[in-house]
Amino acid sequence: MAKSRAGATEDDVVTIKKYANRRLYDTERSCYITLEDLGAMVRDGRDFRVVDAKSGDDITHNVLTQIIMDEETRGETLLPVNFLRHLIGMYGDKMQSMVPQYLEASMTAFRKNQQDVRSALEGALGSNPLAELTRRNMEMFQQAAGAFIPGAGGTKAKDAEIAALKAEVAELKAALAKKN
Repeated sequence: MAKSRAGATEDDVVTIKKYANRRLYDTERSCYITLEDLGAMVRDGRDFRVVDAKSGDDITHNVLTQIIMDEETRGETLLPVNFLRHLIGMYGDKMQSMVPQYLEASMTAFRKNQQDVRSALEGALGSNPLAELTRRNMEMFQQAAGAFIPGAGGTKAKDAEIAALKAEVAELKAALAKKN
C-alpha cells in the first residue's frame, strides 16, 4: 500500500469529491461538507485528498490553498506580507523547485520544536511543581519567622528540614533547566 503524509496508508486517506457546483462530498461519511470542515480535518490530523468529481483530477493543492485564503480573509493571518512577496517572487526563479521541500522541512522543524516546548511545559507543570514550591517556600518562611519569635528558636530538626527543602528546590531548578 502506498503511504501518504503522516504515514497514513491510502486506505486511511478520505476521498472528498468536489462537484461543479463547488459542493464537497465526503465519501467516508457520505455527506456534504464545507471548507471549514476540511480545515478542521487538517487540524485534527485527518488525511484526505480532494478530487474533481467529473474528471477525477486531484485538486487537493488548490482546495488547501483556498482554505488558507479563506482563513487569511477572515483575519486569521499567519502569513506576513513580506513572506508572501518573497514567495511570489520565487515563482519562475531557478530555485523554485527547491522551495516546496525547504518550506516543508522548515514547517516540520517548527512543529517538532512546538511539540517539544509543549511537552517541556506539560512536564514542568504537569504535577504543578510551582504550587508545591510556593507551599514549601511558605513553610520555610514560617519556620524562618518562627526563629525570631521568643521560645520558638530553630532546632536541629528544623535546620535539617530547611536544608532538605533547599536541596529539593535546587533539584527542581536543575530539572527545569535540563528540559529547556
